[in-house]
Amino acid sequence: MTSSIIYQGKLRTSCVHQRSGSTIITDAPVDNQGKGEAFSPTDLVATALAACQLTTMGIYAQTRDINIDGATCNVTKIMGTEPRRIVEIVVDMTVPDRGLTDKQRSSLEHVARTCPVDHSLHPDLVKTINIKFEKA
Repeated sequence: MTSSIIYQGKLRTSCVHQRSGSTIITDAPVDNQGKGEAFSPTDLVATALAACQLTTMGIYAQTRDINIDGATCNVTKIMGTEPRRIVEIVVDMTVPDRGLTDKQRSSLEHVARTCPVDHSLHPDLVKTINIKFEKA
C-alpha cells in the first residue's frame, strides 16, 4: 500500500504516506467550493510533475557526478471545464549551471521531459516545460 486517506469533512482530506508516515492535507480550491487552505488534489498532480522532473534529473545527475542542487520549479495549473480537469501544467524550471556541457544540458532536459509522471499523464494534457540553466 502506498498511502491511506481519510476524508475529514468540509472538503478536506488527510493523506498518509505508509512508508514514512508523512502527511499531506488537501483542501478543495476556492473556485470549487473549498477554502483553498492546502494543496488541492489537482494542485498535487501539477506539483508531482515538477517534483518528478527534479527527482529524475537528480538521479541522472547524481550518477554522473553533476551537481544540480538548488534547482527550482514554479508550477502553474490551468483548469478547464466540461469536464472539469487540468488542461495545462506550466513548469518554469531553473537549474544551476556549474560548467555543464551542451550534451549534459540536453540530457537533463530530456530526462525532465520523460519522467514517470509525465508518461502517466493523459496525452491531451498540455505540458509547457520551460527549462533555464543559470550560471551558478
